[in-house]
Amino acid sequence: MEATADKIIVGEKPEGIEGTGFFATRLDKVVGLARKNSIWPLPFATSCCGIEFMATMGAHYDLARFGSERLSFSPRQADLLMVMGTIAKKMGPVLRQVYEQMAEPRWVLSVGACASSGGIFDTYSVLQGIDRIIPVDVYVPGCPPRPEQIIDGVMKIQYLVETESLRRRDSAEYKAMLNKYGIE
Repeated sequence: MEATADKIIVGEKPEGIEGTGFFATRLDKVVGLARKNSIWPLPFATSCCGIEFMATMGAHYDLARFGSERLSFSPRQADLLMVMGTIAKKMGPVLRQVYEQMAEPRWVLSVGACASSGGIFDTYSVLQGIDRIIPVDVYVPGCPPRPEQIIDGVMKIQYLVETESLRRRDSAEYKAMLNKYGIE
């Protein structure tokens, strides 16, 4: 919502039929709009990308403006897993367990070069991208990415959340993708 000196400009409503005293639209549009603006992120931060995420949550950038005000440090109450920083191979099973404990629908945001591809750490002990153990919805590039890039990644997740079909999680394609990762 944006305010000017003489009027308030309201954001777009979903397409539908409207008249005096009523507004009709599709259920998936309303659910998508509600989910989009109430994402509860779980930050899984291990390195410098976590520091940039802290700046993103601060007053200057304020991720709360995008409906992600409440950080959840419990996987059972989160629907967006934000993986930031270097993930060691020993930490891989822990990350996977956190992902599996999250309820559906769940989304994953891979923040920074280390989480996305191992970054500059091409060693035996560093996981070369979290997409080897869990599915990733959006990648945020950078080493470390600026807060603006993290906000852009969250906005891309919001778009996915808003436009996702309510039945996508029950589809054979989605179940096949999870089976590829060994997740039931």
